[in-house]
Amino acid sequence: MAVTEFSVEEASARCNDVIEEIQSAVIADREFLETVLLGILAEGHVLLEDVPGTGKTLTANSFASAFNLDFTRIQFTPDLLPNDVSGSNIYNEREGEFEFNAGPIFGNVVLADEINRAPPKTQAALLEAMQEKQVTVEGETRQLPEPFFVIATQNPVEQEGTFPLPEAQVDRFNVKTSLGYPNDEGELEILKRRAGRLDSTPSASSVMESAEEVMALQQVAETIRTSEDLLVYIREVCRMTREDHRVRVGVSPRGTQRLFECTRARAVIEGREYATPDDVKNIAEPVLGHRLVLTAEAQVNDVDKAEVVQDILDEVPVPTVTEDAQVA
Repeated sequence: MAVTEFSVEEASARCNDVIEEIQSAVIADREFLETVLLGILAEGHVLLEDVPGTGKTLTANSFASAFNLDFTRIQFTPDLLPNDVSGSNIYNEREGEFEFNAGPIFGNVVLADEINRAPPKTQAALLEAMQEKQVTVEGETRQLPEPFFVIATQNPVEQEGTFPLPEAQVDRFNVKTSLGYPNDEGELEILKRRAGRLDSTPSASSVMESAEEVMALQQVAETIRTSEDLLVYIREVCRMTREDHRVRVGVSPRGTQRLFECTRARAVIEGREYATPDDVKNIAEPVLGHRLVLTAEAQVNDVDKAEVVQDILDEVPVPTVTEDAQVA
């Protein structure tokens, strides 16, 4: 089988096709869909925080359909056990031996629905999967299918019966974003779509042909050129999050790497072979905001994490980066 490769231009065109196809099923603005795609292109995971009924599940399913990947859904509940996620060994009486029964984590696109409703022990079952792309059950490690990414959802309003995500869990999401309510035209379009069909759930068609094509699309980001000045800029933005008086815990080194990876992915979506400071600015809030832990005083004063990130972007000097200044 021939190895699939994409140029940056071809990858950008595929990204555009994916977003347009998903928009045929999901009423959402392009910026939101590009942010979700950003996390996936950077080989990471996405956290969606929204009230029920805004289309989070449909978004995850539509991405799986557009990418032509296996989709699994895990409904997180207070009584969900780790083995309900990863799977367990079950005794086969006919064969006289134990065999592994894979859990729903064994999918390409895994929707962790209302992830904060599960207790910490069950949430922890995702840590190894999200970081190492493997799970360990009863001492035996099994690789997850490739590509693999988690799209998790949580309700920001209803807190009864929920368990806050630990910092280690939150840090494993490349981006955190929100779908929000549709505008007037969008909500009217939802009603028109519903009135014009018998099936209440729209769906997206496949844009990619195989999992290998999706992985090839992800690899394009590795070819994006970045200058040393841009790397210093990314470092300084992340460093400043640790020095801001409103922040108790700033961005970790893992977060710095994720900002770099998402910056390159943003360049792919834009169809450029090199990254710029504008790429960093465009994606800094969804990549960095959820990683910040504010001080008690800042929380009491209702300080917005997005505001902290924006203030830092305004403060850090922006380098002048041109195409000629890029290095491989």
